[in-house]
Amino acid sequence: MIFTSFTYLHFFLLIFTAYWLVRRLLPQNILLLAGSYLFYGWVTPWFCLLIGFSTVVDYFCGLGMRRNPARKKIFLITSLFSNLGLLGVFKYFNFFADSVSNALAAIGLNADPVTLQIILPVGISFYTFQTLSYTIDIYRDECEPRTNFIDFAVFVSFFPQLVAGPIERAKRFLPQVEAPRYWKWSNLDEAWPLIVRGYLKKLVVADNVAVLSDKIFMLESPSLLMILAGSLAFAVQIYADFSAYTDIARGSARLLGFQLIENFKSPYLAISPSDFWRRWHISFSSWIRDYLYISLGGSRVGTGARFLLLLMVSMGLSGLWHGASWHFVIWGLYHGILVFAYHRLGLGGRWRPEGPIKTAVAWTVMFGFTLFGWVLFRVPDMGWFFSAFGSASAGFQGDLLVSAVSVIAATLVYSIPLFGLMALDRINVGGRLVHSLVYGVAIAAILTLAESQGQDFIYFQF
Repeated sequence: MIFTSFTYLHFFLLIFTAYWLVRRLLPQNILLLAGSYLFYGWVTPWFCLLIGFSTVVDYFCGLGMRRNPARKKIFLITSLFSNLGLLGVFKYFNFFADSVSNALAAIGLNADPVTLQIILPVGISFYTFQTLSYTIDIYRDECEPRTNFIDFAVFVSFFPQLVAGPIERAKRFLPQVEAPRYWKWSNLDEAWPLIVRGYLKKLVVADNVAVLSDKIFMLESPSLLMILAGSLAFAVQIYADFSAYTDIARGSARLLGFQLIENFKSPYLAISPSDFWRRWHISFSSWIRDYLYISLGGSRVGTGARFLLLLMVSMGLSGLWHGASWHFVIWGLYHGILVFAYHRLGLGGRWRPEGPIKTAVAWTVMFGFTLFGWVLFRVPDMGWFFSAFGSASAGFQGDLLVSAVSVIAATLVYSIPLFGLMALDRINVGGRLVHSLVYGVAIAAILTLAESQGQDFIYFQF
């Protein structure tokens, strides 16, 4: 079930009505739990077995750490092994099997890879990290284990953010699940702009720009300018698509009395790699920082070779989290090298350039690095990447130039509503009436320019 389907609208209306009619906390949470499993298993019911398994394992591991503190590490290892084991089998087994087979073939040893005929469960990377935050925080004495299974199960499976985040922390979200919730009209005031903005981003911007991006990355030998145009289109597409999911998730959750964290803060305004990762997919990047990067040494390792190694491990695994393919890993390593290089130049951390000219230069350079990174992220595979860049012409003449400029122009036109709404919210111009009028125009654009049902969200595959 996806947010842009009429099925979801009907589903949410039923959940919303019943949820506020029952009024009491326990029936509300039972309804949320049942609705979340219905939402998740709508197309593929057996997916519910996996999330149910993770929920049960981590619930009892949490209780075990409290009741037997001397064996806390054993319970933590059980949680890690169970959750990461499921993730490894369903998401990475075939990838590593193929990689080993290809490596053996490269040295003259032929071996048929052993692969599993399984499909990737939607959202498994997201809820795996979410439930792991619970057991890790209990192990660190930063969170109290819960005895109410229903409350904990709602935390793991809460349907608005189940499939593509944001990844909530147990110590932040569980108190909301456990607290009484009452209807407030302010919930609606906060929710509807988020939902409208999300549908606008997804149906008007992302899905239309995706057509441009997809065509370019299906070409066998695009020009360099065409690759640049495709990268710009994909940059707009992935930001509009992913932030749209977060907006709709936050709006839906707000209508149910919950506050989800903000997942994006104008990432394309970043002036350094560290700044980018403080703005892009914040719930994930902060998870990697707190549970992997800091655990492996963090800033204590200095800025030399150990720091580079730590970045390669953290960012390489971040790339692998996004997908079982080497181009995702290389994308992560690329960003790790950027962070390291900027730190060595004294431009890491909270560095800010002085004056508007230096800021503009820093932004231009970083945006260029970001666009190249999106090429690594979007390519079908690394073979396409090396082939395209190895044989590509510049493309600054004739039909190649016209085609590339047309793609860039179309991308910028489709981006107008995306960045227009962002600017409106950022500077808060015009008050309530102007905002209502602008969002009214946004609704008209959705009804006019969107398809009857949008494409799947990009991050469903992760």
